[in-house]
Order: sequence, then structure tokens, then C-alpha cells
Amino acid sequence: MAEAIVSRVLEKLSSVLEEEVSRITNVHGEVEKLASNFRAVKAVLEDAERQQMGKGKASVRDWLYKLKEVSYDIENVLDEWSTTIFKSKLEKKKVCSFIPSPSFCFNRGKLLHKTAHKILELNGRLDVIANEREKYGLKELSVEKPIRREQTTSLVNLAEVCGRVMDKERIVDILLNEGRIDVISIVGVGGIGKTTLAQVAFNNEKVESHFEKRIWVCVSDPFDVMRIAKAILTSLGENAWQNLVELEDVLKLLRDSVKDKKFLLVLDDVWTEQYERWGLLRDSLSSGSLGSKILVTTRKETVARTMGCTTLFPVEQLSEEESWLLFCQIAFLGRSKEDRENLREIGRKIAGKCKGLPLALKTVGGLMLLKKTVKEWQSVLDSEIWELEVAEEGLFRPLMFSYYDLPSHLRQCFSYCAVFPKDYVIKKSQLIELWMALGFLKGTKNRDMETVGEDYFNDLSLRSFFQDFEKDEHGGIIKCKMHDIVHDFAQFLTRGECLTVEAGSSSSIEGFNESARHVMLMISYPSDECPTHIYDAENLHTLLVDCGAFGELNVDLLKLFEKLKCLRILKCHSGRINKCPKQIRNLIHLRSLDLSHNGLLEELPEAVCDLYNLLILDISGCRKLRSLPCRMGNLINLRHLRNSFTDCVEFMPKGMEKLTCLRTLSEFVVDGGGKGAALSELGNLIHLRGELVIRGLRNVRDKREAEKAQLRNKKGLTALRLAIGSGAFDEGLVSEASILVLEALEPPLDLEKLGIWAYKCPTPTLGVWPSWIVSLTKLKHFWLGNCVNVEQLPPLWKLPSLESLSLREIGGVKKVGVEFLGIETSSLSPSSSSSSVVAFPNLKSLVFSFMMEWEEWDYGSRGEEDIKIMPRLSSLEIYECEKLKMLPDSILRSTTLQTLKISHSRVISSRCKEEYQPHISRIPKADIPWW
Repeated sequence: MAEAIVSRVLEKLSSVLEEEVSRITNVHGEVEKLASNFRAVKAVLEDAERQQMGKGKASVRDWLYKLKEVSYDIENVLDEWSTTIFKSKLEKKKVCSFIPSPSFCFNRGKLLHKTAHKILELNGRLDVIANEREKYGLKELSVEKPIRREQTTSLVNLAEVCGRVMDKERIVDILLNEGRIDVISIVGVGGIGKTTLAQVAFNNEKVESHFEKRIWVCVSDPFDVMRIAKAILTSLGENAWQNLVELEDVLKLLRDSVKDKKFLLVLDDVWTEQYERWGLLRDSLSSGSLGSKILVTTRKETVARTMGCTTLFPVEQLSEEESWLLFCQIAFLGRSKEDRENLREIGRKIAGKCKGLPLALKTVGGLMLLKKTVKEWQSVLDSEIWELEVAEEGLFRPLMFSYYDLPSHLRQCFSYCAVFPKDYVIKKSQLIELWMALGFLKGTKNRDMETVGEDYFNDLSLRSFFQDFEKDEHGGIIKCKMHDIVHDFAQFLTRGECLTVEAGSSSSIEGFNESARHVMLMISYPSDECPTHIYDAENLHTLLVDCGAFGELNVDLLKLFEKLKCLRILKCHSGRINKCPKQIRNLIHLRSLDLSHNGLLEELPEAVCDLYNLLILDISGCRKLRSLPCRMGNLINLRHLRNSFTDCVEFMPKGMEKLTCLRTLSEFVVDGGGKGAALSELGNLIHLRGELVIRGLRNVRDKREAEKAQLRNKKGLTALRLAIGSGAFDEGLVSEASILVLEALEPPLDLEKLGIWAYKCPTPTLGVWPSWIVSLTKLKHFWLGNCVNVEQLPPLWKLPSLESLSLREIGGVKKVGVEFLGIETSSLSPSSSSSSVVAFPNLKSLVFSFMMEWEEWDYGSRGEEDIKIMPRLSSLEIYECEKLKMLPDSILRSTTLQTLKISHSRVISSRCKEEYQPHISRIPKADIPWW
């Protein structure tokens, strides 16, 4: 992570040098000297990063450690400088001319003196470090120095290959499949067994007899087309290439040599993502016979895509039993039966730590072969994998190749993941925001930081650094894990910089390093206290407190705010915090603050508004929180304000329109008393995306206020929930003005989710719904709830993308008939074509609940015959609809319905038991109590 922090500091030094105020004092000269030293150090960093991995290079590692420490300290000073200048400009409104006021001059003088003193001291430390680069022989690598990788061959001892039976069979079946010339890519993290799997397939008897020619080439990096082509020709027995110099001639010879031959080509350990290089080789191979196969092994899914693979074969970890067999094969070699029995129990636990990674099992198994006693084996079991003497040269070497293949900005993003405990479920959005808060992401004019973070995450995923993905309905990754050995590798790289601390574990606390920068504190039980060491770690940049399912947040916030002044990230959620001390203003570097789900928290101090660097504020689930601080408008860098489920908040503070960087605003509450922000303040928040809830629309008296909110122009919004009252179940009386307001709140056409709540008409009416609802052709989910005196439902039947519909407490509805389908009875005629009208064409889930007056659900005989109704419905749920008497034939005869749930609806439940029974029995999941 050294190169990344040095680059960040250099960028900040440049910004300070551009500040006019820095030229007034000797700060400018010291900053220039710092920048010069950092540029000199940065030039040799790549060499230092590479050298630190070798044996006997502890001194280089120490040098890098000292460099990171001073870099972090300099970053703190520069951030403090920039924050104070920014705050002063904001408060004095002198952004353009920056004419200092007397009070600012006094504060500025104090700051400059303090900063100059700190920079002078830090310059001295950096001087020593910069001079030591020559002592360790560190040099600038003018051309990127390739990492020497071991060459692989097709030779394998099949008797020593454990497991992978199904994988072997699948690969062989693919290779024997006739057809076009296919590219099959075996993808997985380093050490997972990709090469072994390719070797086994290459040497399979059926494969040998199937292909005329079999060629094995270890490609590695770089992807040298000339070298690869010559290697293929040599394997084919063609020596004429030795007289050729030009690539053109060699590739022509290759094309002629494979023409009409059925060949198997294995390209092992491919790294290149340059399509042009692969394209040259591919074109020469295309003259081969149909049925030829190219088998590629790679760590990067992007490589597989670049090579146009027809079959992607991800390699999973070995099973527990396969792992044990492989471990025993090495660790128990030559041991007596008695020794095997004595070491079996410990051995299984050691093998389990390798988490099915063949390389880890072989490396650790080889280590255990040299350990003779139970005590020695127990010592290995009690150690972290990354602490073992064999880890650096054996286990981590393949992972190091993948690591050095990353650009520096991805290296720091990966290394930071060491802060999470093993087997931790990482939320992608949370991880991206952590990277953002630490300054790892840099947006551009056309790509914001969140988008850059998505790209970084995807890059690391495609390179096999993450696994066990959980995806959303669109196939996008929302959660993931890291393989334990990959996590060990990250810990090895950070060496105490990123830590997980268990509050109740003495060994975890004893291993705590006060120079740690990023810590996750795990509190598992209510009795666990926050370790005192945490409060002494004054250099902490990240503190994530995780209380799990049973822990309680026992953290002294006042003590924390007074001591941990370097924090960039503070996460103290799901606890019993009832007060946030005003000393939080000490955390001037804070970028991310998570106090979510602290159910006793009633107030946020105004001091929160002094955190000018804040990017993320999460107070969701703080149900007793009464209001937001009045000066929220000061937080002009804020990008994400998560305030859902803060039901006691009755209005938004004035000045919300200043938060023009906001991407996330969970809820906006409209004030009825003039104390808070008007709905029109949403107009300036053009970057809003995701979900937005607007409560209290009955307080908007003029449709022009709603028009100024400009919801239609917020293209990033995917979900919108509108409540006439101040809460989902707070009935808001609908006036003529409210109807016009709803009409003016037209969302973007690409909206996917819509909810309308608390819609109360003064007298029974058919309901007046916004005309724009039917134009939402991308709408997939619609909720309607707590609507009083509404006798007719909105016209949703035509929405082509609607997949789920939930109707709750629509108090005035007594009948659901053809009007629900959007068709008048008079329009149904004998000449109507049943194939021409489809109501709810993509609806899959339908829920009716608490429809207390609902009696009839009948489309009439003509409606059932002339209209296709919900042809894809798979789930129907009916709750608390006591007066409902019947189900329509279209439901009873549905062939797509998989789930039917009915409760507290006695009449319809009784009919399901009796006359509907033949239909109900065909539904796989029918849950109808009260029979």
C-alpha cells in the first residue's frame, strides 16, 4: 500500500502548493521540499515492493513501513490544513477574492505556525528515509521488471492427483465434443489447481487418441506471440521457423502447419488482456480442423473474455475429504501407523485451515512432514497461516504474481480487505464507500467515485480475489467473500496495518498493534467491553464496530472522540447509543459516520455539521431521532445521507438544497409549519439515485413546489415512495391541491419501483390517480397502501414490465372486476380476439391484504373469455380479507400458479377446502389455514 499512500500525499502536496495562502509563509518552501523527497522515493517504490518479498529482506520491509508511517502523518497534516482553509472560506464567504477577515487572519496565523512546525519535523524524518534508499540498493525501474514465473509442462503424476473427479470428466467431455474450434478457459485464483486440471485432461487416454496433435505452451507474462508460435511449431516437429526472422513468416508457417489437423493446444498461465496479441495467434490457428480445442488457464476472467472463450470453467476449492487426502499424502509420508493416529485429529484441523486450496495443502503438508512431535504440530495449528515460515516463498508466491499484476490503485483496495475477519460477508456497496472515504477512489468529470469503485470491485472480482458471490435480480453482485488463504495473503501484505480485534479474546487484544490504521472490532456478547487499547490507537483511520447477533455496543464515544482524531471512518451501528457528544467535531478528517440502528438516539449535535469532509452519514433505523441538525447545509461534500426509518423526524432542515453532491437521500419529509425545507429544495439535488421516500405531501399547498422538485429529471432514481401523510400509516387527507401535487411529482420514465401510501379521500370516490402512472413502462414493482374512501384501483393492467403488485388497506374497494383490467364491460364483444388483449402480461406476484370491505373478485364470463389475465402469475397471497367470497376462474385454472397463501379470510378459505379443492390440489405450495 506504500505506493498508493505516497501518490495520494503527492497529489495533496500539489494542491497545497497551489494555495495562495501557502505562499505567505515558509510553509511553501517546506512543502516543496516534501514533494521533492516524495518524488525521489516514489521512483524506487516498485523495486522496494518487489524486493521486500525475498529472504533476508526484512530491512527493506522496515524501510517501507517507516515510509508509510511518515506518509500517513504527512497526510493528516495536509488534510488538517486543507480542512481549515476550506472551513474559513465557507464561513467568511470569501471564496473568489479570499480577502481575509481579522478573525480569520488570527486563526490562520496559528494554523500556519502549527503546520510549519509539523512539516519541518516530518521533513526531517522523510530526509532520513529518502537517503536510506541508496543504502538498500533501491533503483528506479525504467522498464517494468517482469516477475520470473516457474515454467510448467504437461507432465503430471496422475497417482498423486487427489479429487477433482467431476471436474476432470467435465473438461474431458468438453474437449471430446466435436464442432468448431472452441476456446475453453479454466479460471481460478493462484494455487487452486488450474494447471493440474489441465495436465490431467491433456494426458487423458481418450484425449490422446482423439487429437492428431497435442501441444503444451507455458505462456506466462508477457504474451510474446513470436515465442508462443515458435513453441507450437517446435511441438509440431516443424523446425523451419529457425530460419525465419519476421513474425509474419512465422505465423504463416504456423497456419500451414496446423491446417486441417485436429489439435489440442493448452496455453497455460495466460495474463494478457490485449486482444490484438491474441488475435494474431488465433487467426493462424483458425486453419485447423473442426473439433480442435484451445484450453487456456488463467486467473483473470477478463482474459477469458478477451480470448473469446466458448466455455468458462471456474475451479472451486477441494472438498473437505479431498483436502484431507492430499494433505495426508504429503504430511504423513513415511510415518508409522502409530504416528498417523496420534497426529490425525490435529492434522485434520490443520488441513481445514487451508480451505481446500491445493497449493496451501501441499505447502503446509510439506512443512508438517518436517515436524515430528504433537507439540510442533499444535504450534502450527495455533499460528496464522500467513505467519508460517513457508508462507512467503511457497504459499504466497503465486498470489504475489496476481498482486503485482494489479495497478497500484487496485493493490491498496485489495490490501484494505484484510480489515475484515475471515469468512466475512462483504457488502459491495459498503466496501466501495470505505474505499471512497479513505481517498482510494478518484472521480472524473464523466465518472463519479461510486462508478470508479464499481469498476475497481469488478476488476478484483474478475481476477479471482473475491468469491462466493450473492447477486441481485439483475445479476449484479451485492455481496462476496474472500478465500481464507487470499485473506491471509492480504494480512501478510499489511502486517498489522489492518486488524480484526475480538473484544472478548485475550490473544486478539494482546496482538493489537497501536500503530494499526484500520481496525474492525468484533463484539460478540453483551458482556464484552471495548478494549482500552483501541482508545490509545491515535493513528486509527478506520474503526468498524460489529456487534453481530448478540453483542452490545459498549463504546465510550466521548473518550473515542477526544483521542482518535485521525479517524476517516467510524461505524458504530446497532447499539444502545442514546447520545452523540458534541466533541465529535474533533474528528475533522471524518469521511464516513455510521450510527444506524441505534434505537435510543434522539438527537444529533450541531457539531456534526462541522465535519466538512463528511461524505457518508448513515442514521437509518434511529427511530427515536427527532430531527436533523439545523446546519446540515454546511455538509456540502456529503454524497450519501441514509435516513430511512427515522419516523420521528417531522421535517428536513432548511439548506438541503446546498447538498448538491448527494447521490443517496433515503427520505425527505415535508414540513407543515414552515420550520423546515420546502419540497422545492429537492430540485438542486440532480445526482440523486436509487430509492427516495417523500413523506408529508399533504403539507405541500402549491403544485409549483412539487414541479420545482424536478423528479422527472433525476434519471438515477429507480424507486420512489410517496406518502400523503408524514408516515406510511398516517392518513393524509387528499385535497384538490394534493392531487395536483401528486400529478406534478412525475418520476423518471425508467422508474422500476413505485409506492403510494396514506391516500385518504374526504368522501367515497373512484380515486384520482396521477396520469403518469401508465407511462412507467419499466415499472416492475408497485405498492399501494392505507388508502381510505378509494373505491377503484389505479389503471395498472397495461404496464408491460410489472412483476409484483401489493395492495394493502384500500378501504373503499368492494369489487375487483373488469375495471381492474382496464376494460369497460361494453367493449367486450363476441368478436373480440382473446389473443389481442393481455392484462398484466408479466405479473408474477400479487398480494391483497387488509381489504376489509372487499367482497367480489369477478371479471364476468366475457372478461374471462376475451382477455388473457395474468398469464405468468406464480404467487398469490390474500390476508385479512374477511368479506371476499370467491376467486375468479382465471386464478383457479391458472397453470403457472406455484404459491397460494390465504389467511384470516374465512369465506374464501372455506371454499378452498370444498368446491375449489380440485384446483387447489394442483398448486405446489398452498398454505390455507382456518379450513
